[in-house]
Amino acid sequence: MFDPSAGDSGLVQFSEHLAGSSVFTALFREGMDLVEETAAYLDGDGRTEAKSLERSVSLTYATESMRLTTRLMQLASWLLLHRAVKEGEMTLAQANREQTRVKLSAADPGAQDMIAKLPWQLQDLIERSMNLQARVRRLDTTIHAPPVEHGTAGNPLVSQLDRLREAFERQTG
Repeated sequence: MFDPSAGDSGLVQFSEHLAGSSVFTALFREGMDLVEETAAYLDGDGRTEAKSLERSVSLTYATESMRLTTRLMQLASWLLLHRAVKEGEMTLAQANREQTRVKLSAADPGAQDMIAKLPWQLQDLIERSMNLQARVRRLDTTIHAPPVEHGTAGNPLVSQLDRLREAFERQTG
């Protein structure tokens, strides 16, 4: 079917519909759940665990928990921005402009040998957030990839589709 939003080529860009897919919906829910779980941990068990750590590990705990929350806030911003696209509150082009404020490379974790000294639950949250970040980066690359230009010279239907579009535009205009 011809999609006028696809530009002159008449082709529908997969990236324009990806934010509305079930893949995005599952990723969004996972991301928001991870934000909530992390907040509950850092305000509860994490706070208690941090008090019992050695001084050097306590500093690592503080640093890594800040990196974790920064990373998750950037991911949540990206997810919320693209949910707005899905809900029709903004276009993908608007999301592209707003996205310059979101840093998907923010707050990579520190040295693995220091992270290994942290409580297991914080290690798990860090690892899960990094996995989520990697998946969001891949999705972001797919969604915001420049449209692929397809040659139309060999497609005999292009002229017919153009004529149909012109006829409908004259009728509705």
